Amino acid sequence: MGKRYDQITDKHRAFIEAQPLFFVATAPPDGHINLSPKGLDSLRVLGPNRIVWLNLTGSGNETAAHLRETPRMTLMFCAFQGDPLIYRVFGNARAIHAGDPDWPELRALFGDLPGARQIIDLDIELTQSSCGFGVPLMELAGQRDMLPAWADKKGESGIRDYWRDRNAVSLDGRPTGLGETD
Repeated sequence: MGKRYDQITDKHRAFIEAQPLFFVATAPPDGHINLSPKGLDSLRVLGPNRIVWLNLTGSGNETAAHLRETPRMTLMFCAFQGDPLIYRVFGNARAIHAGDPDWPELRALFGDLPGARQIIDLDIELTQSSCGFGVPLMELAGQRDMLPAWADKKGESGIRDYWRDRNAVSLDGRPTGLGETD
């Protein structure tokens, strides 16, 4: 049976920081639910009730669109090696864009990853651990370098064009906020 916590414990923080992969889930009041895997060095635990992650340019931008209407978000981490564990954090989040006041300070946490689209700031209300007995054991071969290489090749101007053409609205036609402040 899962255990609930009102914040990230030191043990769970270490677990989160050791994971090469996490999943993010959001949903608008109606329309499609989004569940996305995230990797690279794109997540920071800033305290027992706060996580930020760098949302890199991708084929869709559902998370940012959903957060404009419904701030609910869940992150999930799974142990694919070692002791079995699934750890979820639940809370309310907001998307921070390049033109927002918080952007410079938070963006500095992530080094030079190209293609940064938003930073998602999650205020955690609840966390939950569960057994993870059904999660397979797998070995990490490494992070893919394709997304940063693609963003580097596009350049800043090409990325902004891509955002306008492919990331300005969600699958359901909801605005994502790209281009409004950045």
